[in-house]
Amino acid sequence: MKNSIRLKSKFCGITLENPFLLSSSCITNDGRMLSRAFESGWAGAVFKTLNSGLMEMKQPSPRMSSFRNQYRELIGLQNVEQISDRDLKDNLSDIEELKKNFPEKILIASIMGFSVEDWQFLAKSAEDSGADMIECNYSCPNMTIEASGSHVSKTYPLLESFTEAIKKVVKIPVLAKLTPNITDICVPAHYAKAGGADGISAINTVAGISSIDLNSFVPSPNVAGLGAASGHSGSMIKPIGLKMVSDLAMDNELNLPISGIGGIETWIDAVEYLSVGASNIQITTAVITYGYRIIEDLMEGITDFLLDNQLNSIDELRGAALKKLVNTSKFDLSRQGEAILDLNQCIGCGRCYIACQDAGSGKLEWDDDQRKPKRTEKECFSCMSCQFVCPVENLVTFSY
Repeated sequence: MKNSIRLKSKFCGITLENPFLLSSSCITNDGRMLSRAFESGWAGAVFKTLNSGLMEMKQPSPRMSSFRNQYRELIGLQNVEQISDRDLKDNLSDIEELKKNFPEKILIASIMGFSVEDWQFLAKSAEDSGADMIECNYSCPNMTIEASGSHVSKTYPLLESFTEAIKKVVKIPVLAKLTPNITDICVPAHYAKAGGADGISAINTVAGISSIDLNSFVPSPNVAGLGAASGHSGSMIKPIGLKMVSDLAMDNELNLPISGIGGIETWIDAVEYLSVGASNIQITTAVITYGYRIIEDLMEGITDFLLDNQLNSIDELRGAALKKLVNTSKFDLSRQGEAILDLNQCIGCGRCYIACQDAGSGKLEWDDDQRKPKRTEKECFSCMSCQFVCPVENLVTFSY
């Protein structure tokens, strides 16, 4: 079987040449950008959220700030980005031109209205311009106008009525993009389904504050002396995204296909999302960091994974982890293991000793002569703190 066929999959009845899509954001702002992305190998994209012009959009400056770990590695971005500030006619013209030039690519139009009529107008306009699907942006955390953005995901009857109204005027599939800033993402998903949604996109960005400037006490990003809680993306939100996608996939009464979003940077992240029930993957922050060219690594990695595991298609990956995902009450507590340290590899940094003394069972003591930790007879709690802090790969393992 040719490798290109292995990567194909269907979503809401439409075939994707591979599972990788660009999500609605600054990286899908116009046709020029998307032409380059499609030429690079992306299967499709969600065009930046269309605005009818009913509400004038002006972007804050700056729009983003970075969130880094102690090693200065970028693990997330905070943005105060609004929906498209471009003229609707220009956006629709770009969609039409893109479909003419790249008919095999999947082009999804993200829309956000401010009334039933506005939602319907945007949906019909996008369909008439050639969009393959509609993605309803019910989840942007940066919109403060009532009945817009994430307010819709939290106002369930409104979500249902907007979806129902959109379905009345278009024939193409309609997706509901839901907010993670909620207790149970399955609740709004059911209202979206009741309104006729054909699929779910999840998750949008996670609301939060990335940092505070200790000189001015202005939260990031500093917009002329003021900050705000706003949307976070990047690898830092992947655990939340995986959890919420798996919740949606395991809801047997929902039974809608899911486009997985949130912290996906490598092919490994993509496989994880597929294994918890996503049908395809949407990416933004990794493209901001590395460029459209990362599609080459993503496709090569996932193709090799399929070949190595003798899987014939992306579909065979979908949901593979769900049967092993349980409530913690199902754990076998009779099986207790311990951390195993290969001290021949030890560099004597002492971090495992400190972690074991201050956060674990105290099983490790310090050998001043050897300048290495040594084991005691105390029971190991198998907290694995020693593994997390050890700078030497595979020095610490777990065993029952």
